[in-house]
Amino acid sequence: MNTDMAFAYCERLATAHYENFPIGYLVPKEKRPHFYSIYAFARTADDFADEPQYEGDRQERLKEWRQNLSDCYQGRAEHPIFIALQQTAECYDLPESLFQDLLTAFLMDTKIRRYPAYSDLLYYCRHSANPVGRLILLLFGYRDEERCRLSDYICTALQLTNFWQDVSIDLKKNRIYIPKEDMERFSYSEERLKRHDYNENLAELMRFQVDRTERLFALGRALPDMTGRGLRFELRCVWLGGMTILQKIAERNYNIFYRPKISAINKLFILFKAFQGFSGIGRENQKVAPL
Repeated sequence: MNTDMAFAYCERLATAHYENFPIGYLVPKEKRPHFYSIYAFARTADDFADEPQYEGDRQERLKEWRQNLSDCYQGRAEHPIFIALQQTAECYDLPESLFQDLLTAFLMDTKIRRYPAYSDLLYYCRHSANPVGRLILLLFGYRDEERCRLSDYICTALQLTNFWQDVSIDLKKNRIYIPKEDMERFSYSEERLKRHDYNENLAELMRFQVDRTERLFALGRALPDMTGRGLRFELRCVWLGGMTILQKIAERNYNIFYRPKISAINKLFILFKAFQGFSGIGRENQKVAPL
């Protein structure tokens, strides 16, 4: 398979998956193939860790994916995703370690079902979410630690937002991402969560999680305006999309058994606010409290 066909394969895979916001449509056209190759690598590995057809074969699939990655970086790519990714990695000098971190997170998903402490959850996010943000920055030529640090805040916040949005979905997979220490602090048990038992304790527990996640978004808020026009609009949309989900959770008084979604109207509003800037959405103007 030639490189053009491999990039086309990645684009088809990326655009076929549901997301809160369209994948890659807002980045400059010349960078989209590379955006899609990174996404296709991560999306496929994530499917190995999550999708039912891979039950009983998840770790073996991920080990093979890791070997494919190693072969890719040694110039021996054969799978279409890795043929495209090899070109992307060479063009933008992308470190293999960031892709390895993603695979570490997906392997964690096959083994870990509960998180004792918030620090454990942050460790997972460091591998599952933060590498993606750093890879995207590298596509646009940003290699400095300050932008990477701000990206980490946003990516961790996006990952946590996804957890709070998908509590019911994750329960079906026997996964709970709400830290056990926080459930104990707010006197809310795993048994109640499994029964979808909504009460004031759960509302306060999730208010705590949402507030903490919003503070992370606030800490990373400066990043979009520290990037050029080609990336700024995409980052604003992603940031606003995450904040919108958190706002929807808050509007339902933190009843996370109703999964919030970004509607077509919400997307139009996000696009409008992204063109304008950040002022006036949700609660992002609140004072940032210590984490």
